Amino acid sequence: MTINYQFGSDNHSGVHPAIFKAIEKANIGYAVAYGDDDYTKTSIKIFKKHFGNDIEVFLVSNGTAANILGLKAVTESFNSIICAETSHMNVHECCGPEKFIGCKLETIKTSNGKLTIDLIKSKLVGFGDPHMAQPKVISITQTTELGTVYSKNEIKNLSDFAHKNSMLLHVDGARLCNAAAYLKCSLKDITANAGVDILSFGGTKNGMMYGDAVIFFDKKLSKNFEYIRKQGMQLTSKMRFISVQFEEMLSNDLWLKNAKHANSMAEFLSEKIKFLPNFEVTQKVESNAVFVKIPEALNSKILKKYFFHVFDESTNTIRLMCSYKTKKKDITDFINYLKKIEK
Repeated sequence: MTINYQFGSDNHSGVHPAIFKAIEKANIGYAVAYGDDDYTKTSIKIFKKHFGNDIEVFLVSNGTAANILGLKAVTESFNSIICAETSHMNVHECCGPEKFIGCKLETIKTSNGKLTIDLIKSKLVGFGDPHMAQPKVISITQTTELGTVYSKNEIKNLSDFAHKNSMLLHVDGARLCNAAAYLKCSLKDITANAGVDILSFGGTKNGMMYGDAVIFFDKKLSKNFEYIRKQGMQLTSKMRFISVQFEEMLSNDLWLKNAKHANSMAEFLSEKIKFLPNFEVTQKVESNAVFVKIPEALNSKILKKYFFHVFDESTNTIRLMCSYKTKKKDITDFINYLKKIEK
C-alpha cells in the first residue's frame, strides 16, 4: 500500500507552479552573485511594500538559520531568550540556538502555544546581577506550534511589555502568512505596526521551494548582520533563486491565496474529524494545523496509508497539516479511511 504523506506537514507539498515558473525565469542568462543582482533588489522593494520602508531584509536558505542568526545579531552570550516550551527553537532546532547564539533559552509551558505577559513575568529576574542570565528577547511563533494565532493586540501588548523592560520582541514567522489570512489583516499589521523588532519570515511552508528572510524593523539592530550571515554560512551565492521566489509569492496576493486555502482545508478537516467517536480535536483551528488526540492503537493502522507526526506522546496527540495543494477530496478520502479502520 502506498503511503500518503500530504497531511504529515505543509513542507511535504511541492513547489507552487507560479514559483517554479519564476525560478525558471531567473535561470536565463547570468546574474551577479551574493545578492547584488536585480532579482534581489526587486524582491527587497516588494518586502518594503508589505512590511514598511524602514526595514532591513536579508535572505537565507531556511527557517532555522533565520531564527538563529537573527537572534544572534541582537544578543550576547550572557543573555536569555524567553520562548514557549513548544517553540521550534526549543524543540526542533537540535540545540542550534544554544550552540550558535550561546544564550540561555528560558522556556515557558503553555496550554495553547501562546506566551502572555503574566507567564513571562516570572522569567524577568536578575537584571543587573552578574551572577544571572540577562533577559534580552521575547520570542514568539506566529502561528504557534499548536496552530493558534496571536491577535494584533496580543502582539502589541507583548512588544510594549518587552520595550518597557529594555527587551526586544522576535517573531518566528514560518507560517506568518497563515496568521494574516486568519486575522484578515496585512503582514505589516502583525509585525511593524505591532512593534515587532525582528522577524524570521518563511516561504517554504506556503509554496516556495526554499528560502526565508530575516527582517529588522530597526535598522540599528542589523548593523553587523552582513558579517553574521556570512559567518553563519547563509550568504547564498546564487541568491537570485531565493529572491525571485519571494518576488512571486509577495506579488498578486499569492501568499494570501495559498494561506487562505490551506487554512480553509484545515477547518474542513477539523469539522469532518469531529464526528469520529475516537478522535478529539484539542486546539482551536486557526491556521492550517489540526491537532487530534486518538487512541494509540490506531497509530499503526493509520500509518499504513497516511503519514503523521505524534506531537505529544503522553496523550498521543497527532498533528495533521494542510497546504495550498490540499483538496476537499483528499480530506474526504482520509476521513473515509479513518472510518474504515475504526470499525
